[in-house]
Amino acid sequence: MGGIATGKQAVALSSGFCGTPLKKIVSPAKSASVSFAVRAAGYDEELVKTAKTIATPGRGILAMDESNATCGLRLASIGLDNTEVNRQAYRQLLCTTPGLGEYVSGAILFEETLYQSTTDGKLMVDCLKEQNIVPGIKVDKGLVPLAGSNNESWCQGLDGLASRTAAYYKQGARFDKWRTVISIPNGPSELAVTEAAWGLARYAAISQDNGLVPIVEPEILLDGSHSINRTLEVAEKVWSKVFFFLAENNVLFEGILLKPSMVTPGAECPERATPEKVAEYTLTLLKRRVPPAVPGIMFLSGGQSEVEATLNLNAMNQSPNPWHVSFSYARALQNSVLKTWKGQPENIEAAKKALLVRAKANSLAQLGKYSAEGEAEEAKTGMFVKGYTY
Repeated sequence: MGGIATGKQAVALSSGFCGTPLKKIVSPAKSASVSFAVRAAGYDEELVKTAKTIATPGRGILAMDESNATCGLRLASIGLDNTEVNRQAYRQLLCTTPGLGEYVSGAILFEETLYQSTTDGKLMVDCLKEQNIVPGIKVDKGLVPLAGSNNESWCQGLDGLASRTAAYYKQGARFDKWRTVISIPNGPSELAVTEAAWGLARYAAISQDNGLVPIVEPEILLDGSHSINRTLEVAEKVWSKVFFFLAENNVLFEGILLKPSMVTPGAECPERATPEKVAEYTLTLLKRRVPPAVPGIMFLSGGQSEVEATLNLNAMNQSPNPWHVSFSYARALQNSVLKTWKGQPENIEAAKKALLVRAKANSLAQLGKYSAEGEAEEAKTGMFVKGYTY
């Protein structure tokens, strides 16, 4: 780019397109200073370091941030009541698995877990830190109907976010997550896409102001019978608007992580896609829309089976990418764990081994070295739930 950037060009540059955010640009023509908004807290170096730590080779994110209500559904699937004691027992199992840090670099927690201790009195956060796993926190307040839309949703939670993120930082969190969704069968309408993108951008800016690396997650839902080409079309539109608003809000691109859906056909589409086709379409999206300044792309599984999510990730890592392409899985890491544990103390060690099996498989997929040979049939069962919320 020749000459001095002006207007929105300069805003984009100040947001991290080309390295350290700019504080001032002097025009040689007028010799007058032009000031730009800069985060007052001065967390930029820490944000970049945290993002790079999470985006390290062979590692990804364990998403264990299900709300208490959704965690209750998971517990109910193995015959347990939704009590704090049972939630603590399950989350303790995950956080205290020896060797997990070899494959997992970050763990997204629900607020209860961020402040929760193990039965031995040690904070869950400290259990994670001991394995070099960065603690994160879910900060959105869930989806509600979007007035004026085609039965679509918007994500609430911006009110009070600055004070909450500051408190989470003090408690040990170093990144956070905000999930909003886009429904293809319902449009998506321009209103829904704009609302999703703007909300993500405001959340990201507020998070960075308070020292947390924001995970930007506009999930394109699997619901529907649409083709993979339609998914790509919608995803390109959504990500274009997301990055426009991120730049408008002076978000440091080197200090964020992305959590997108893979580009797949709708769950009810009769024509399924191979891992190679999913990789081709997904990488096409990323190359068209995501600046290489972004350190990591941490994919959600979105109801795919454990094996399917791992195979698709592996296919995306068969050649070098400008970003760390990895995983941020919940069900695709935990499904086998829950079914092995069954709420029984005598099954805890076997459940921890099941977690390591899935974590290692996805670690290998991040390195492009995974093989599905020997995988259990249970791990190949899809977990898509129509209209899924958590």
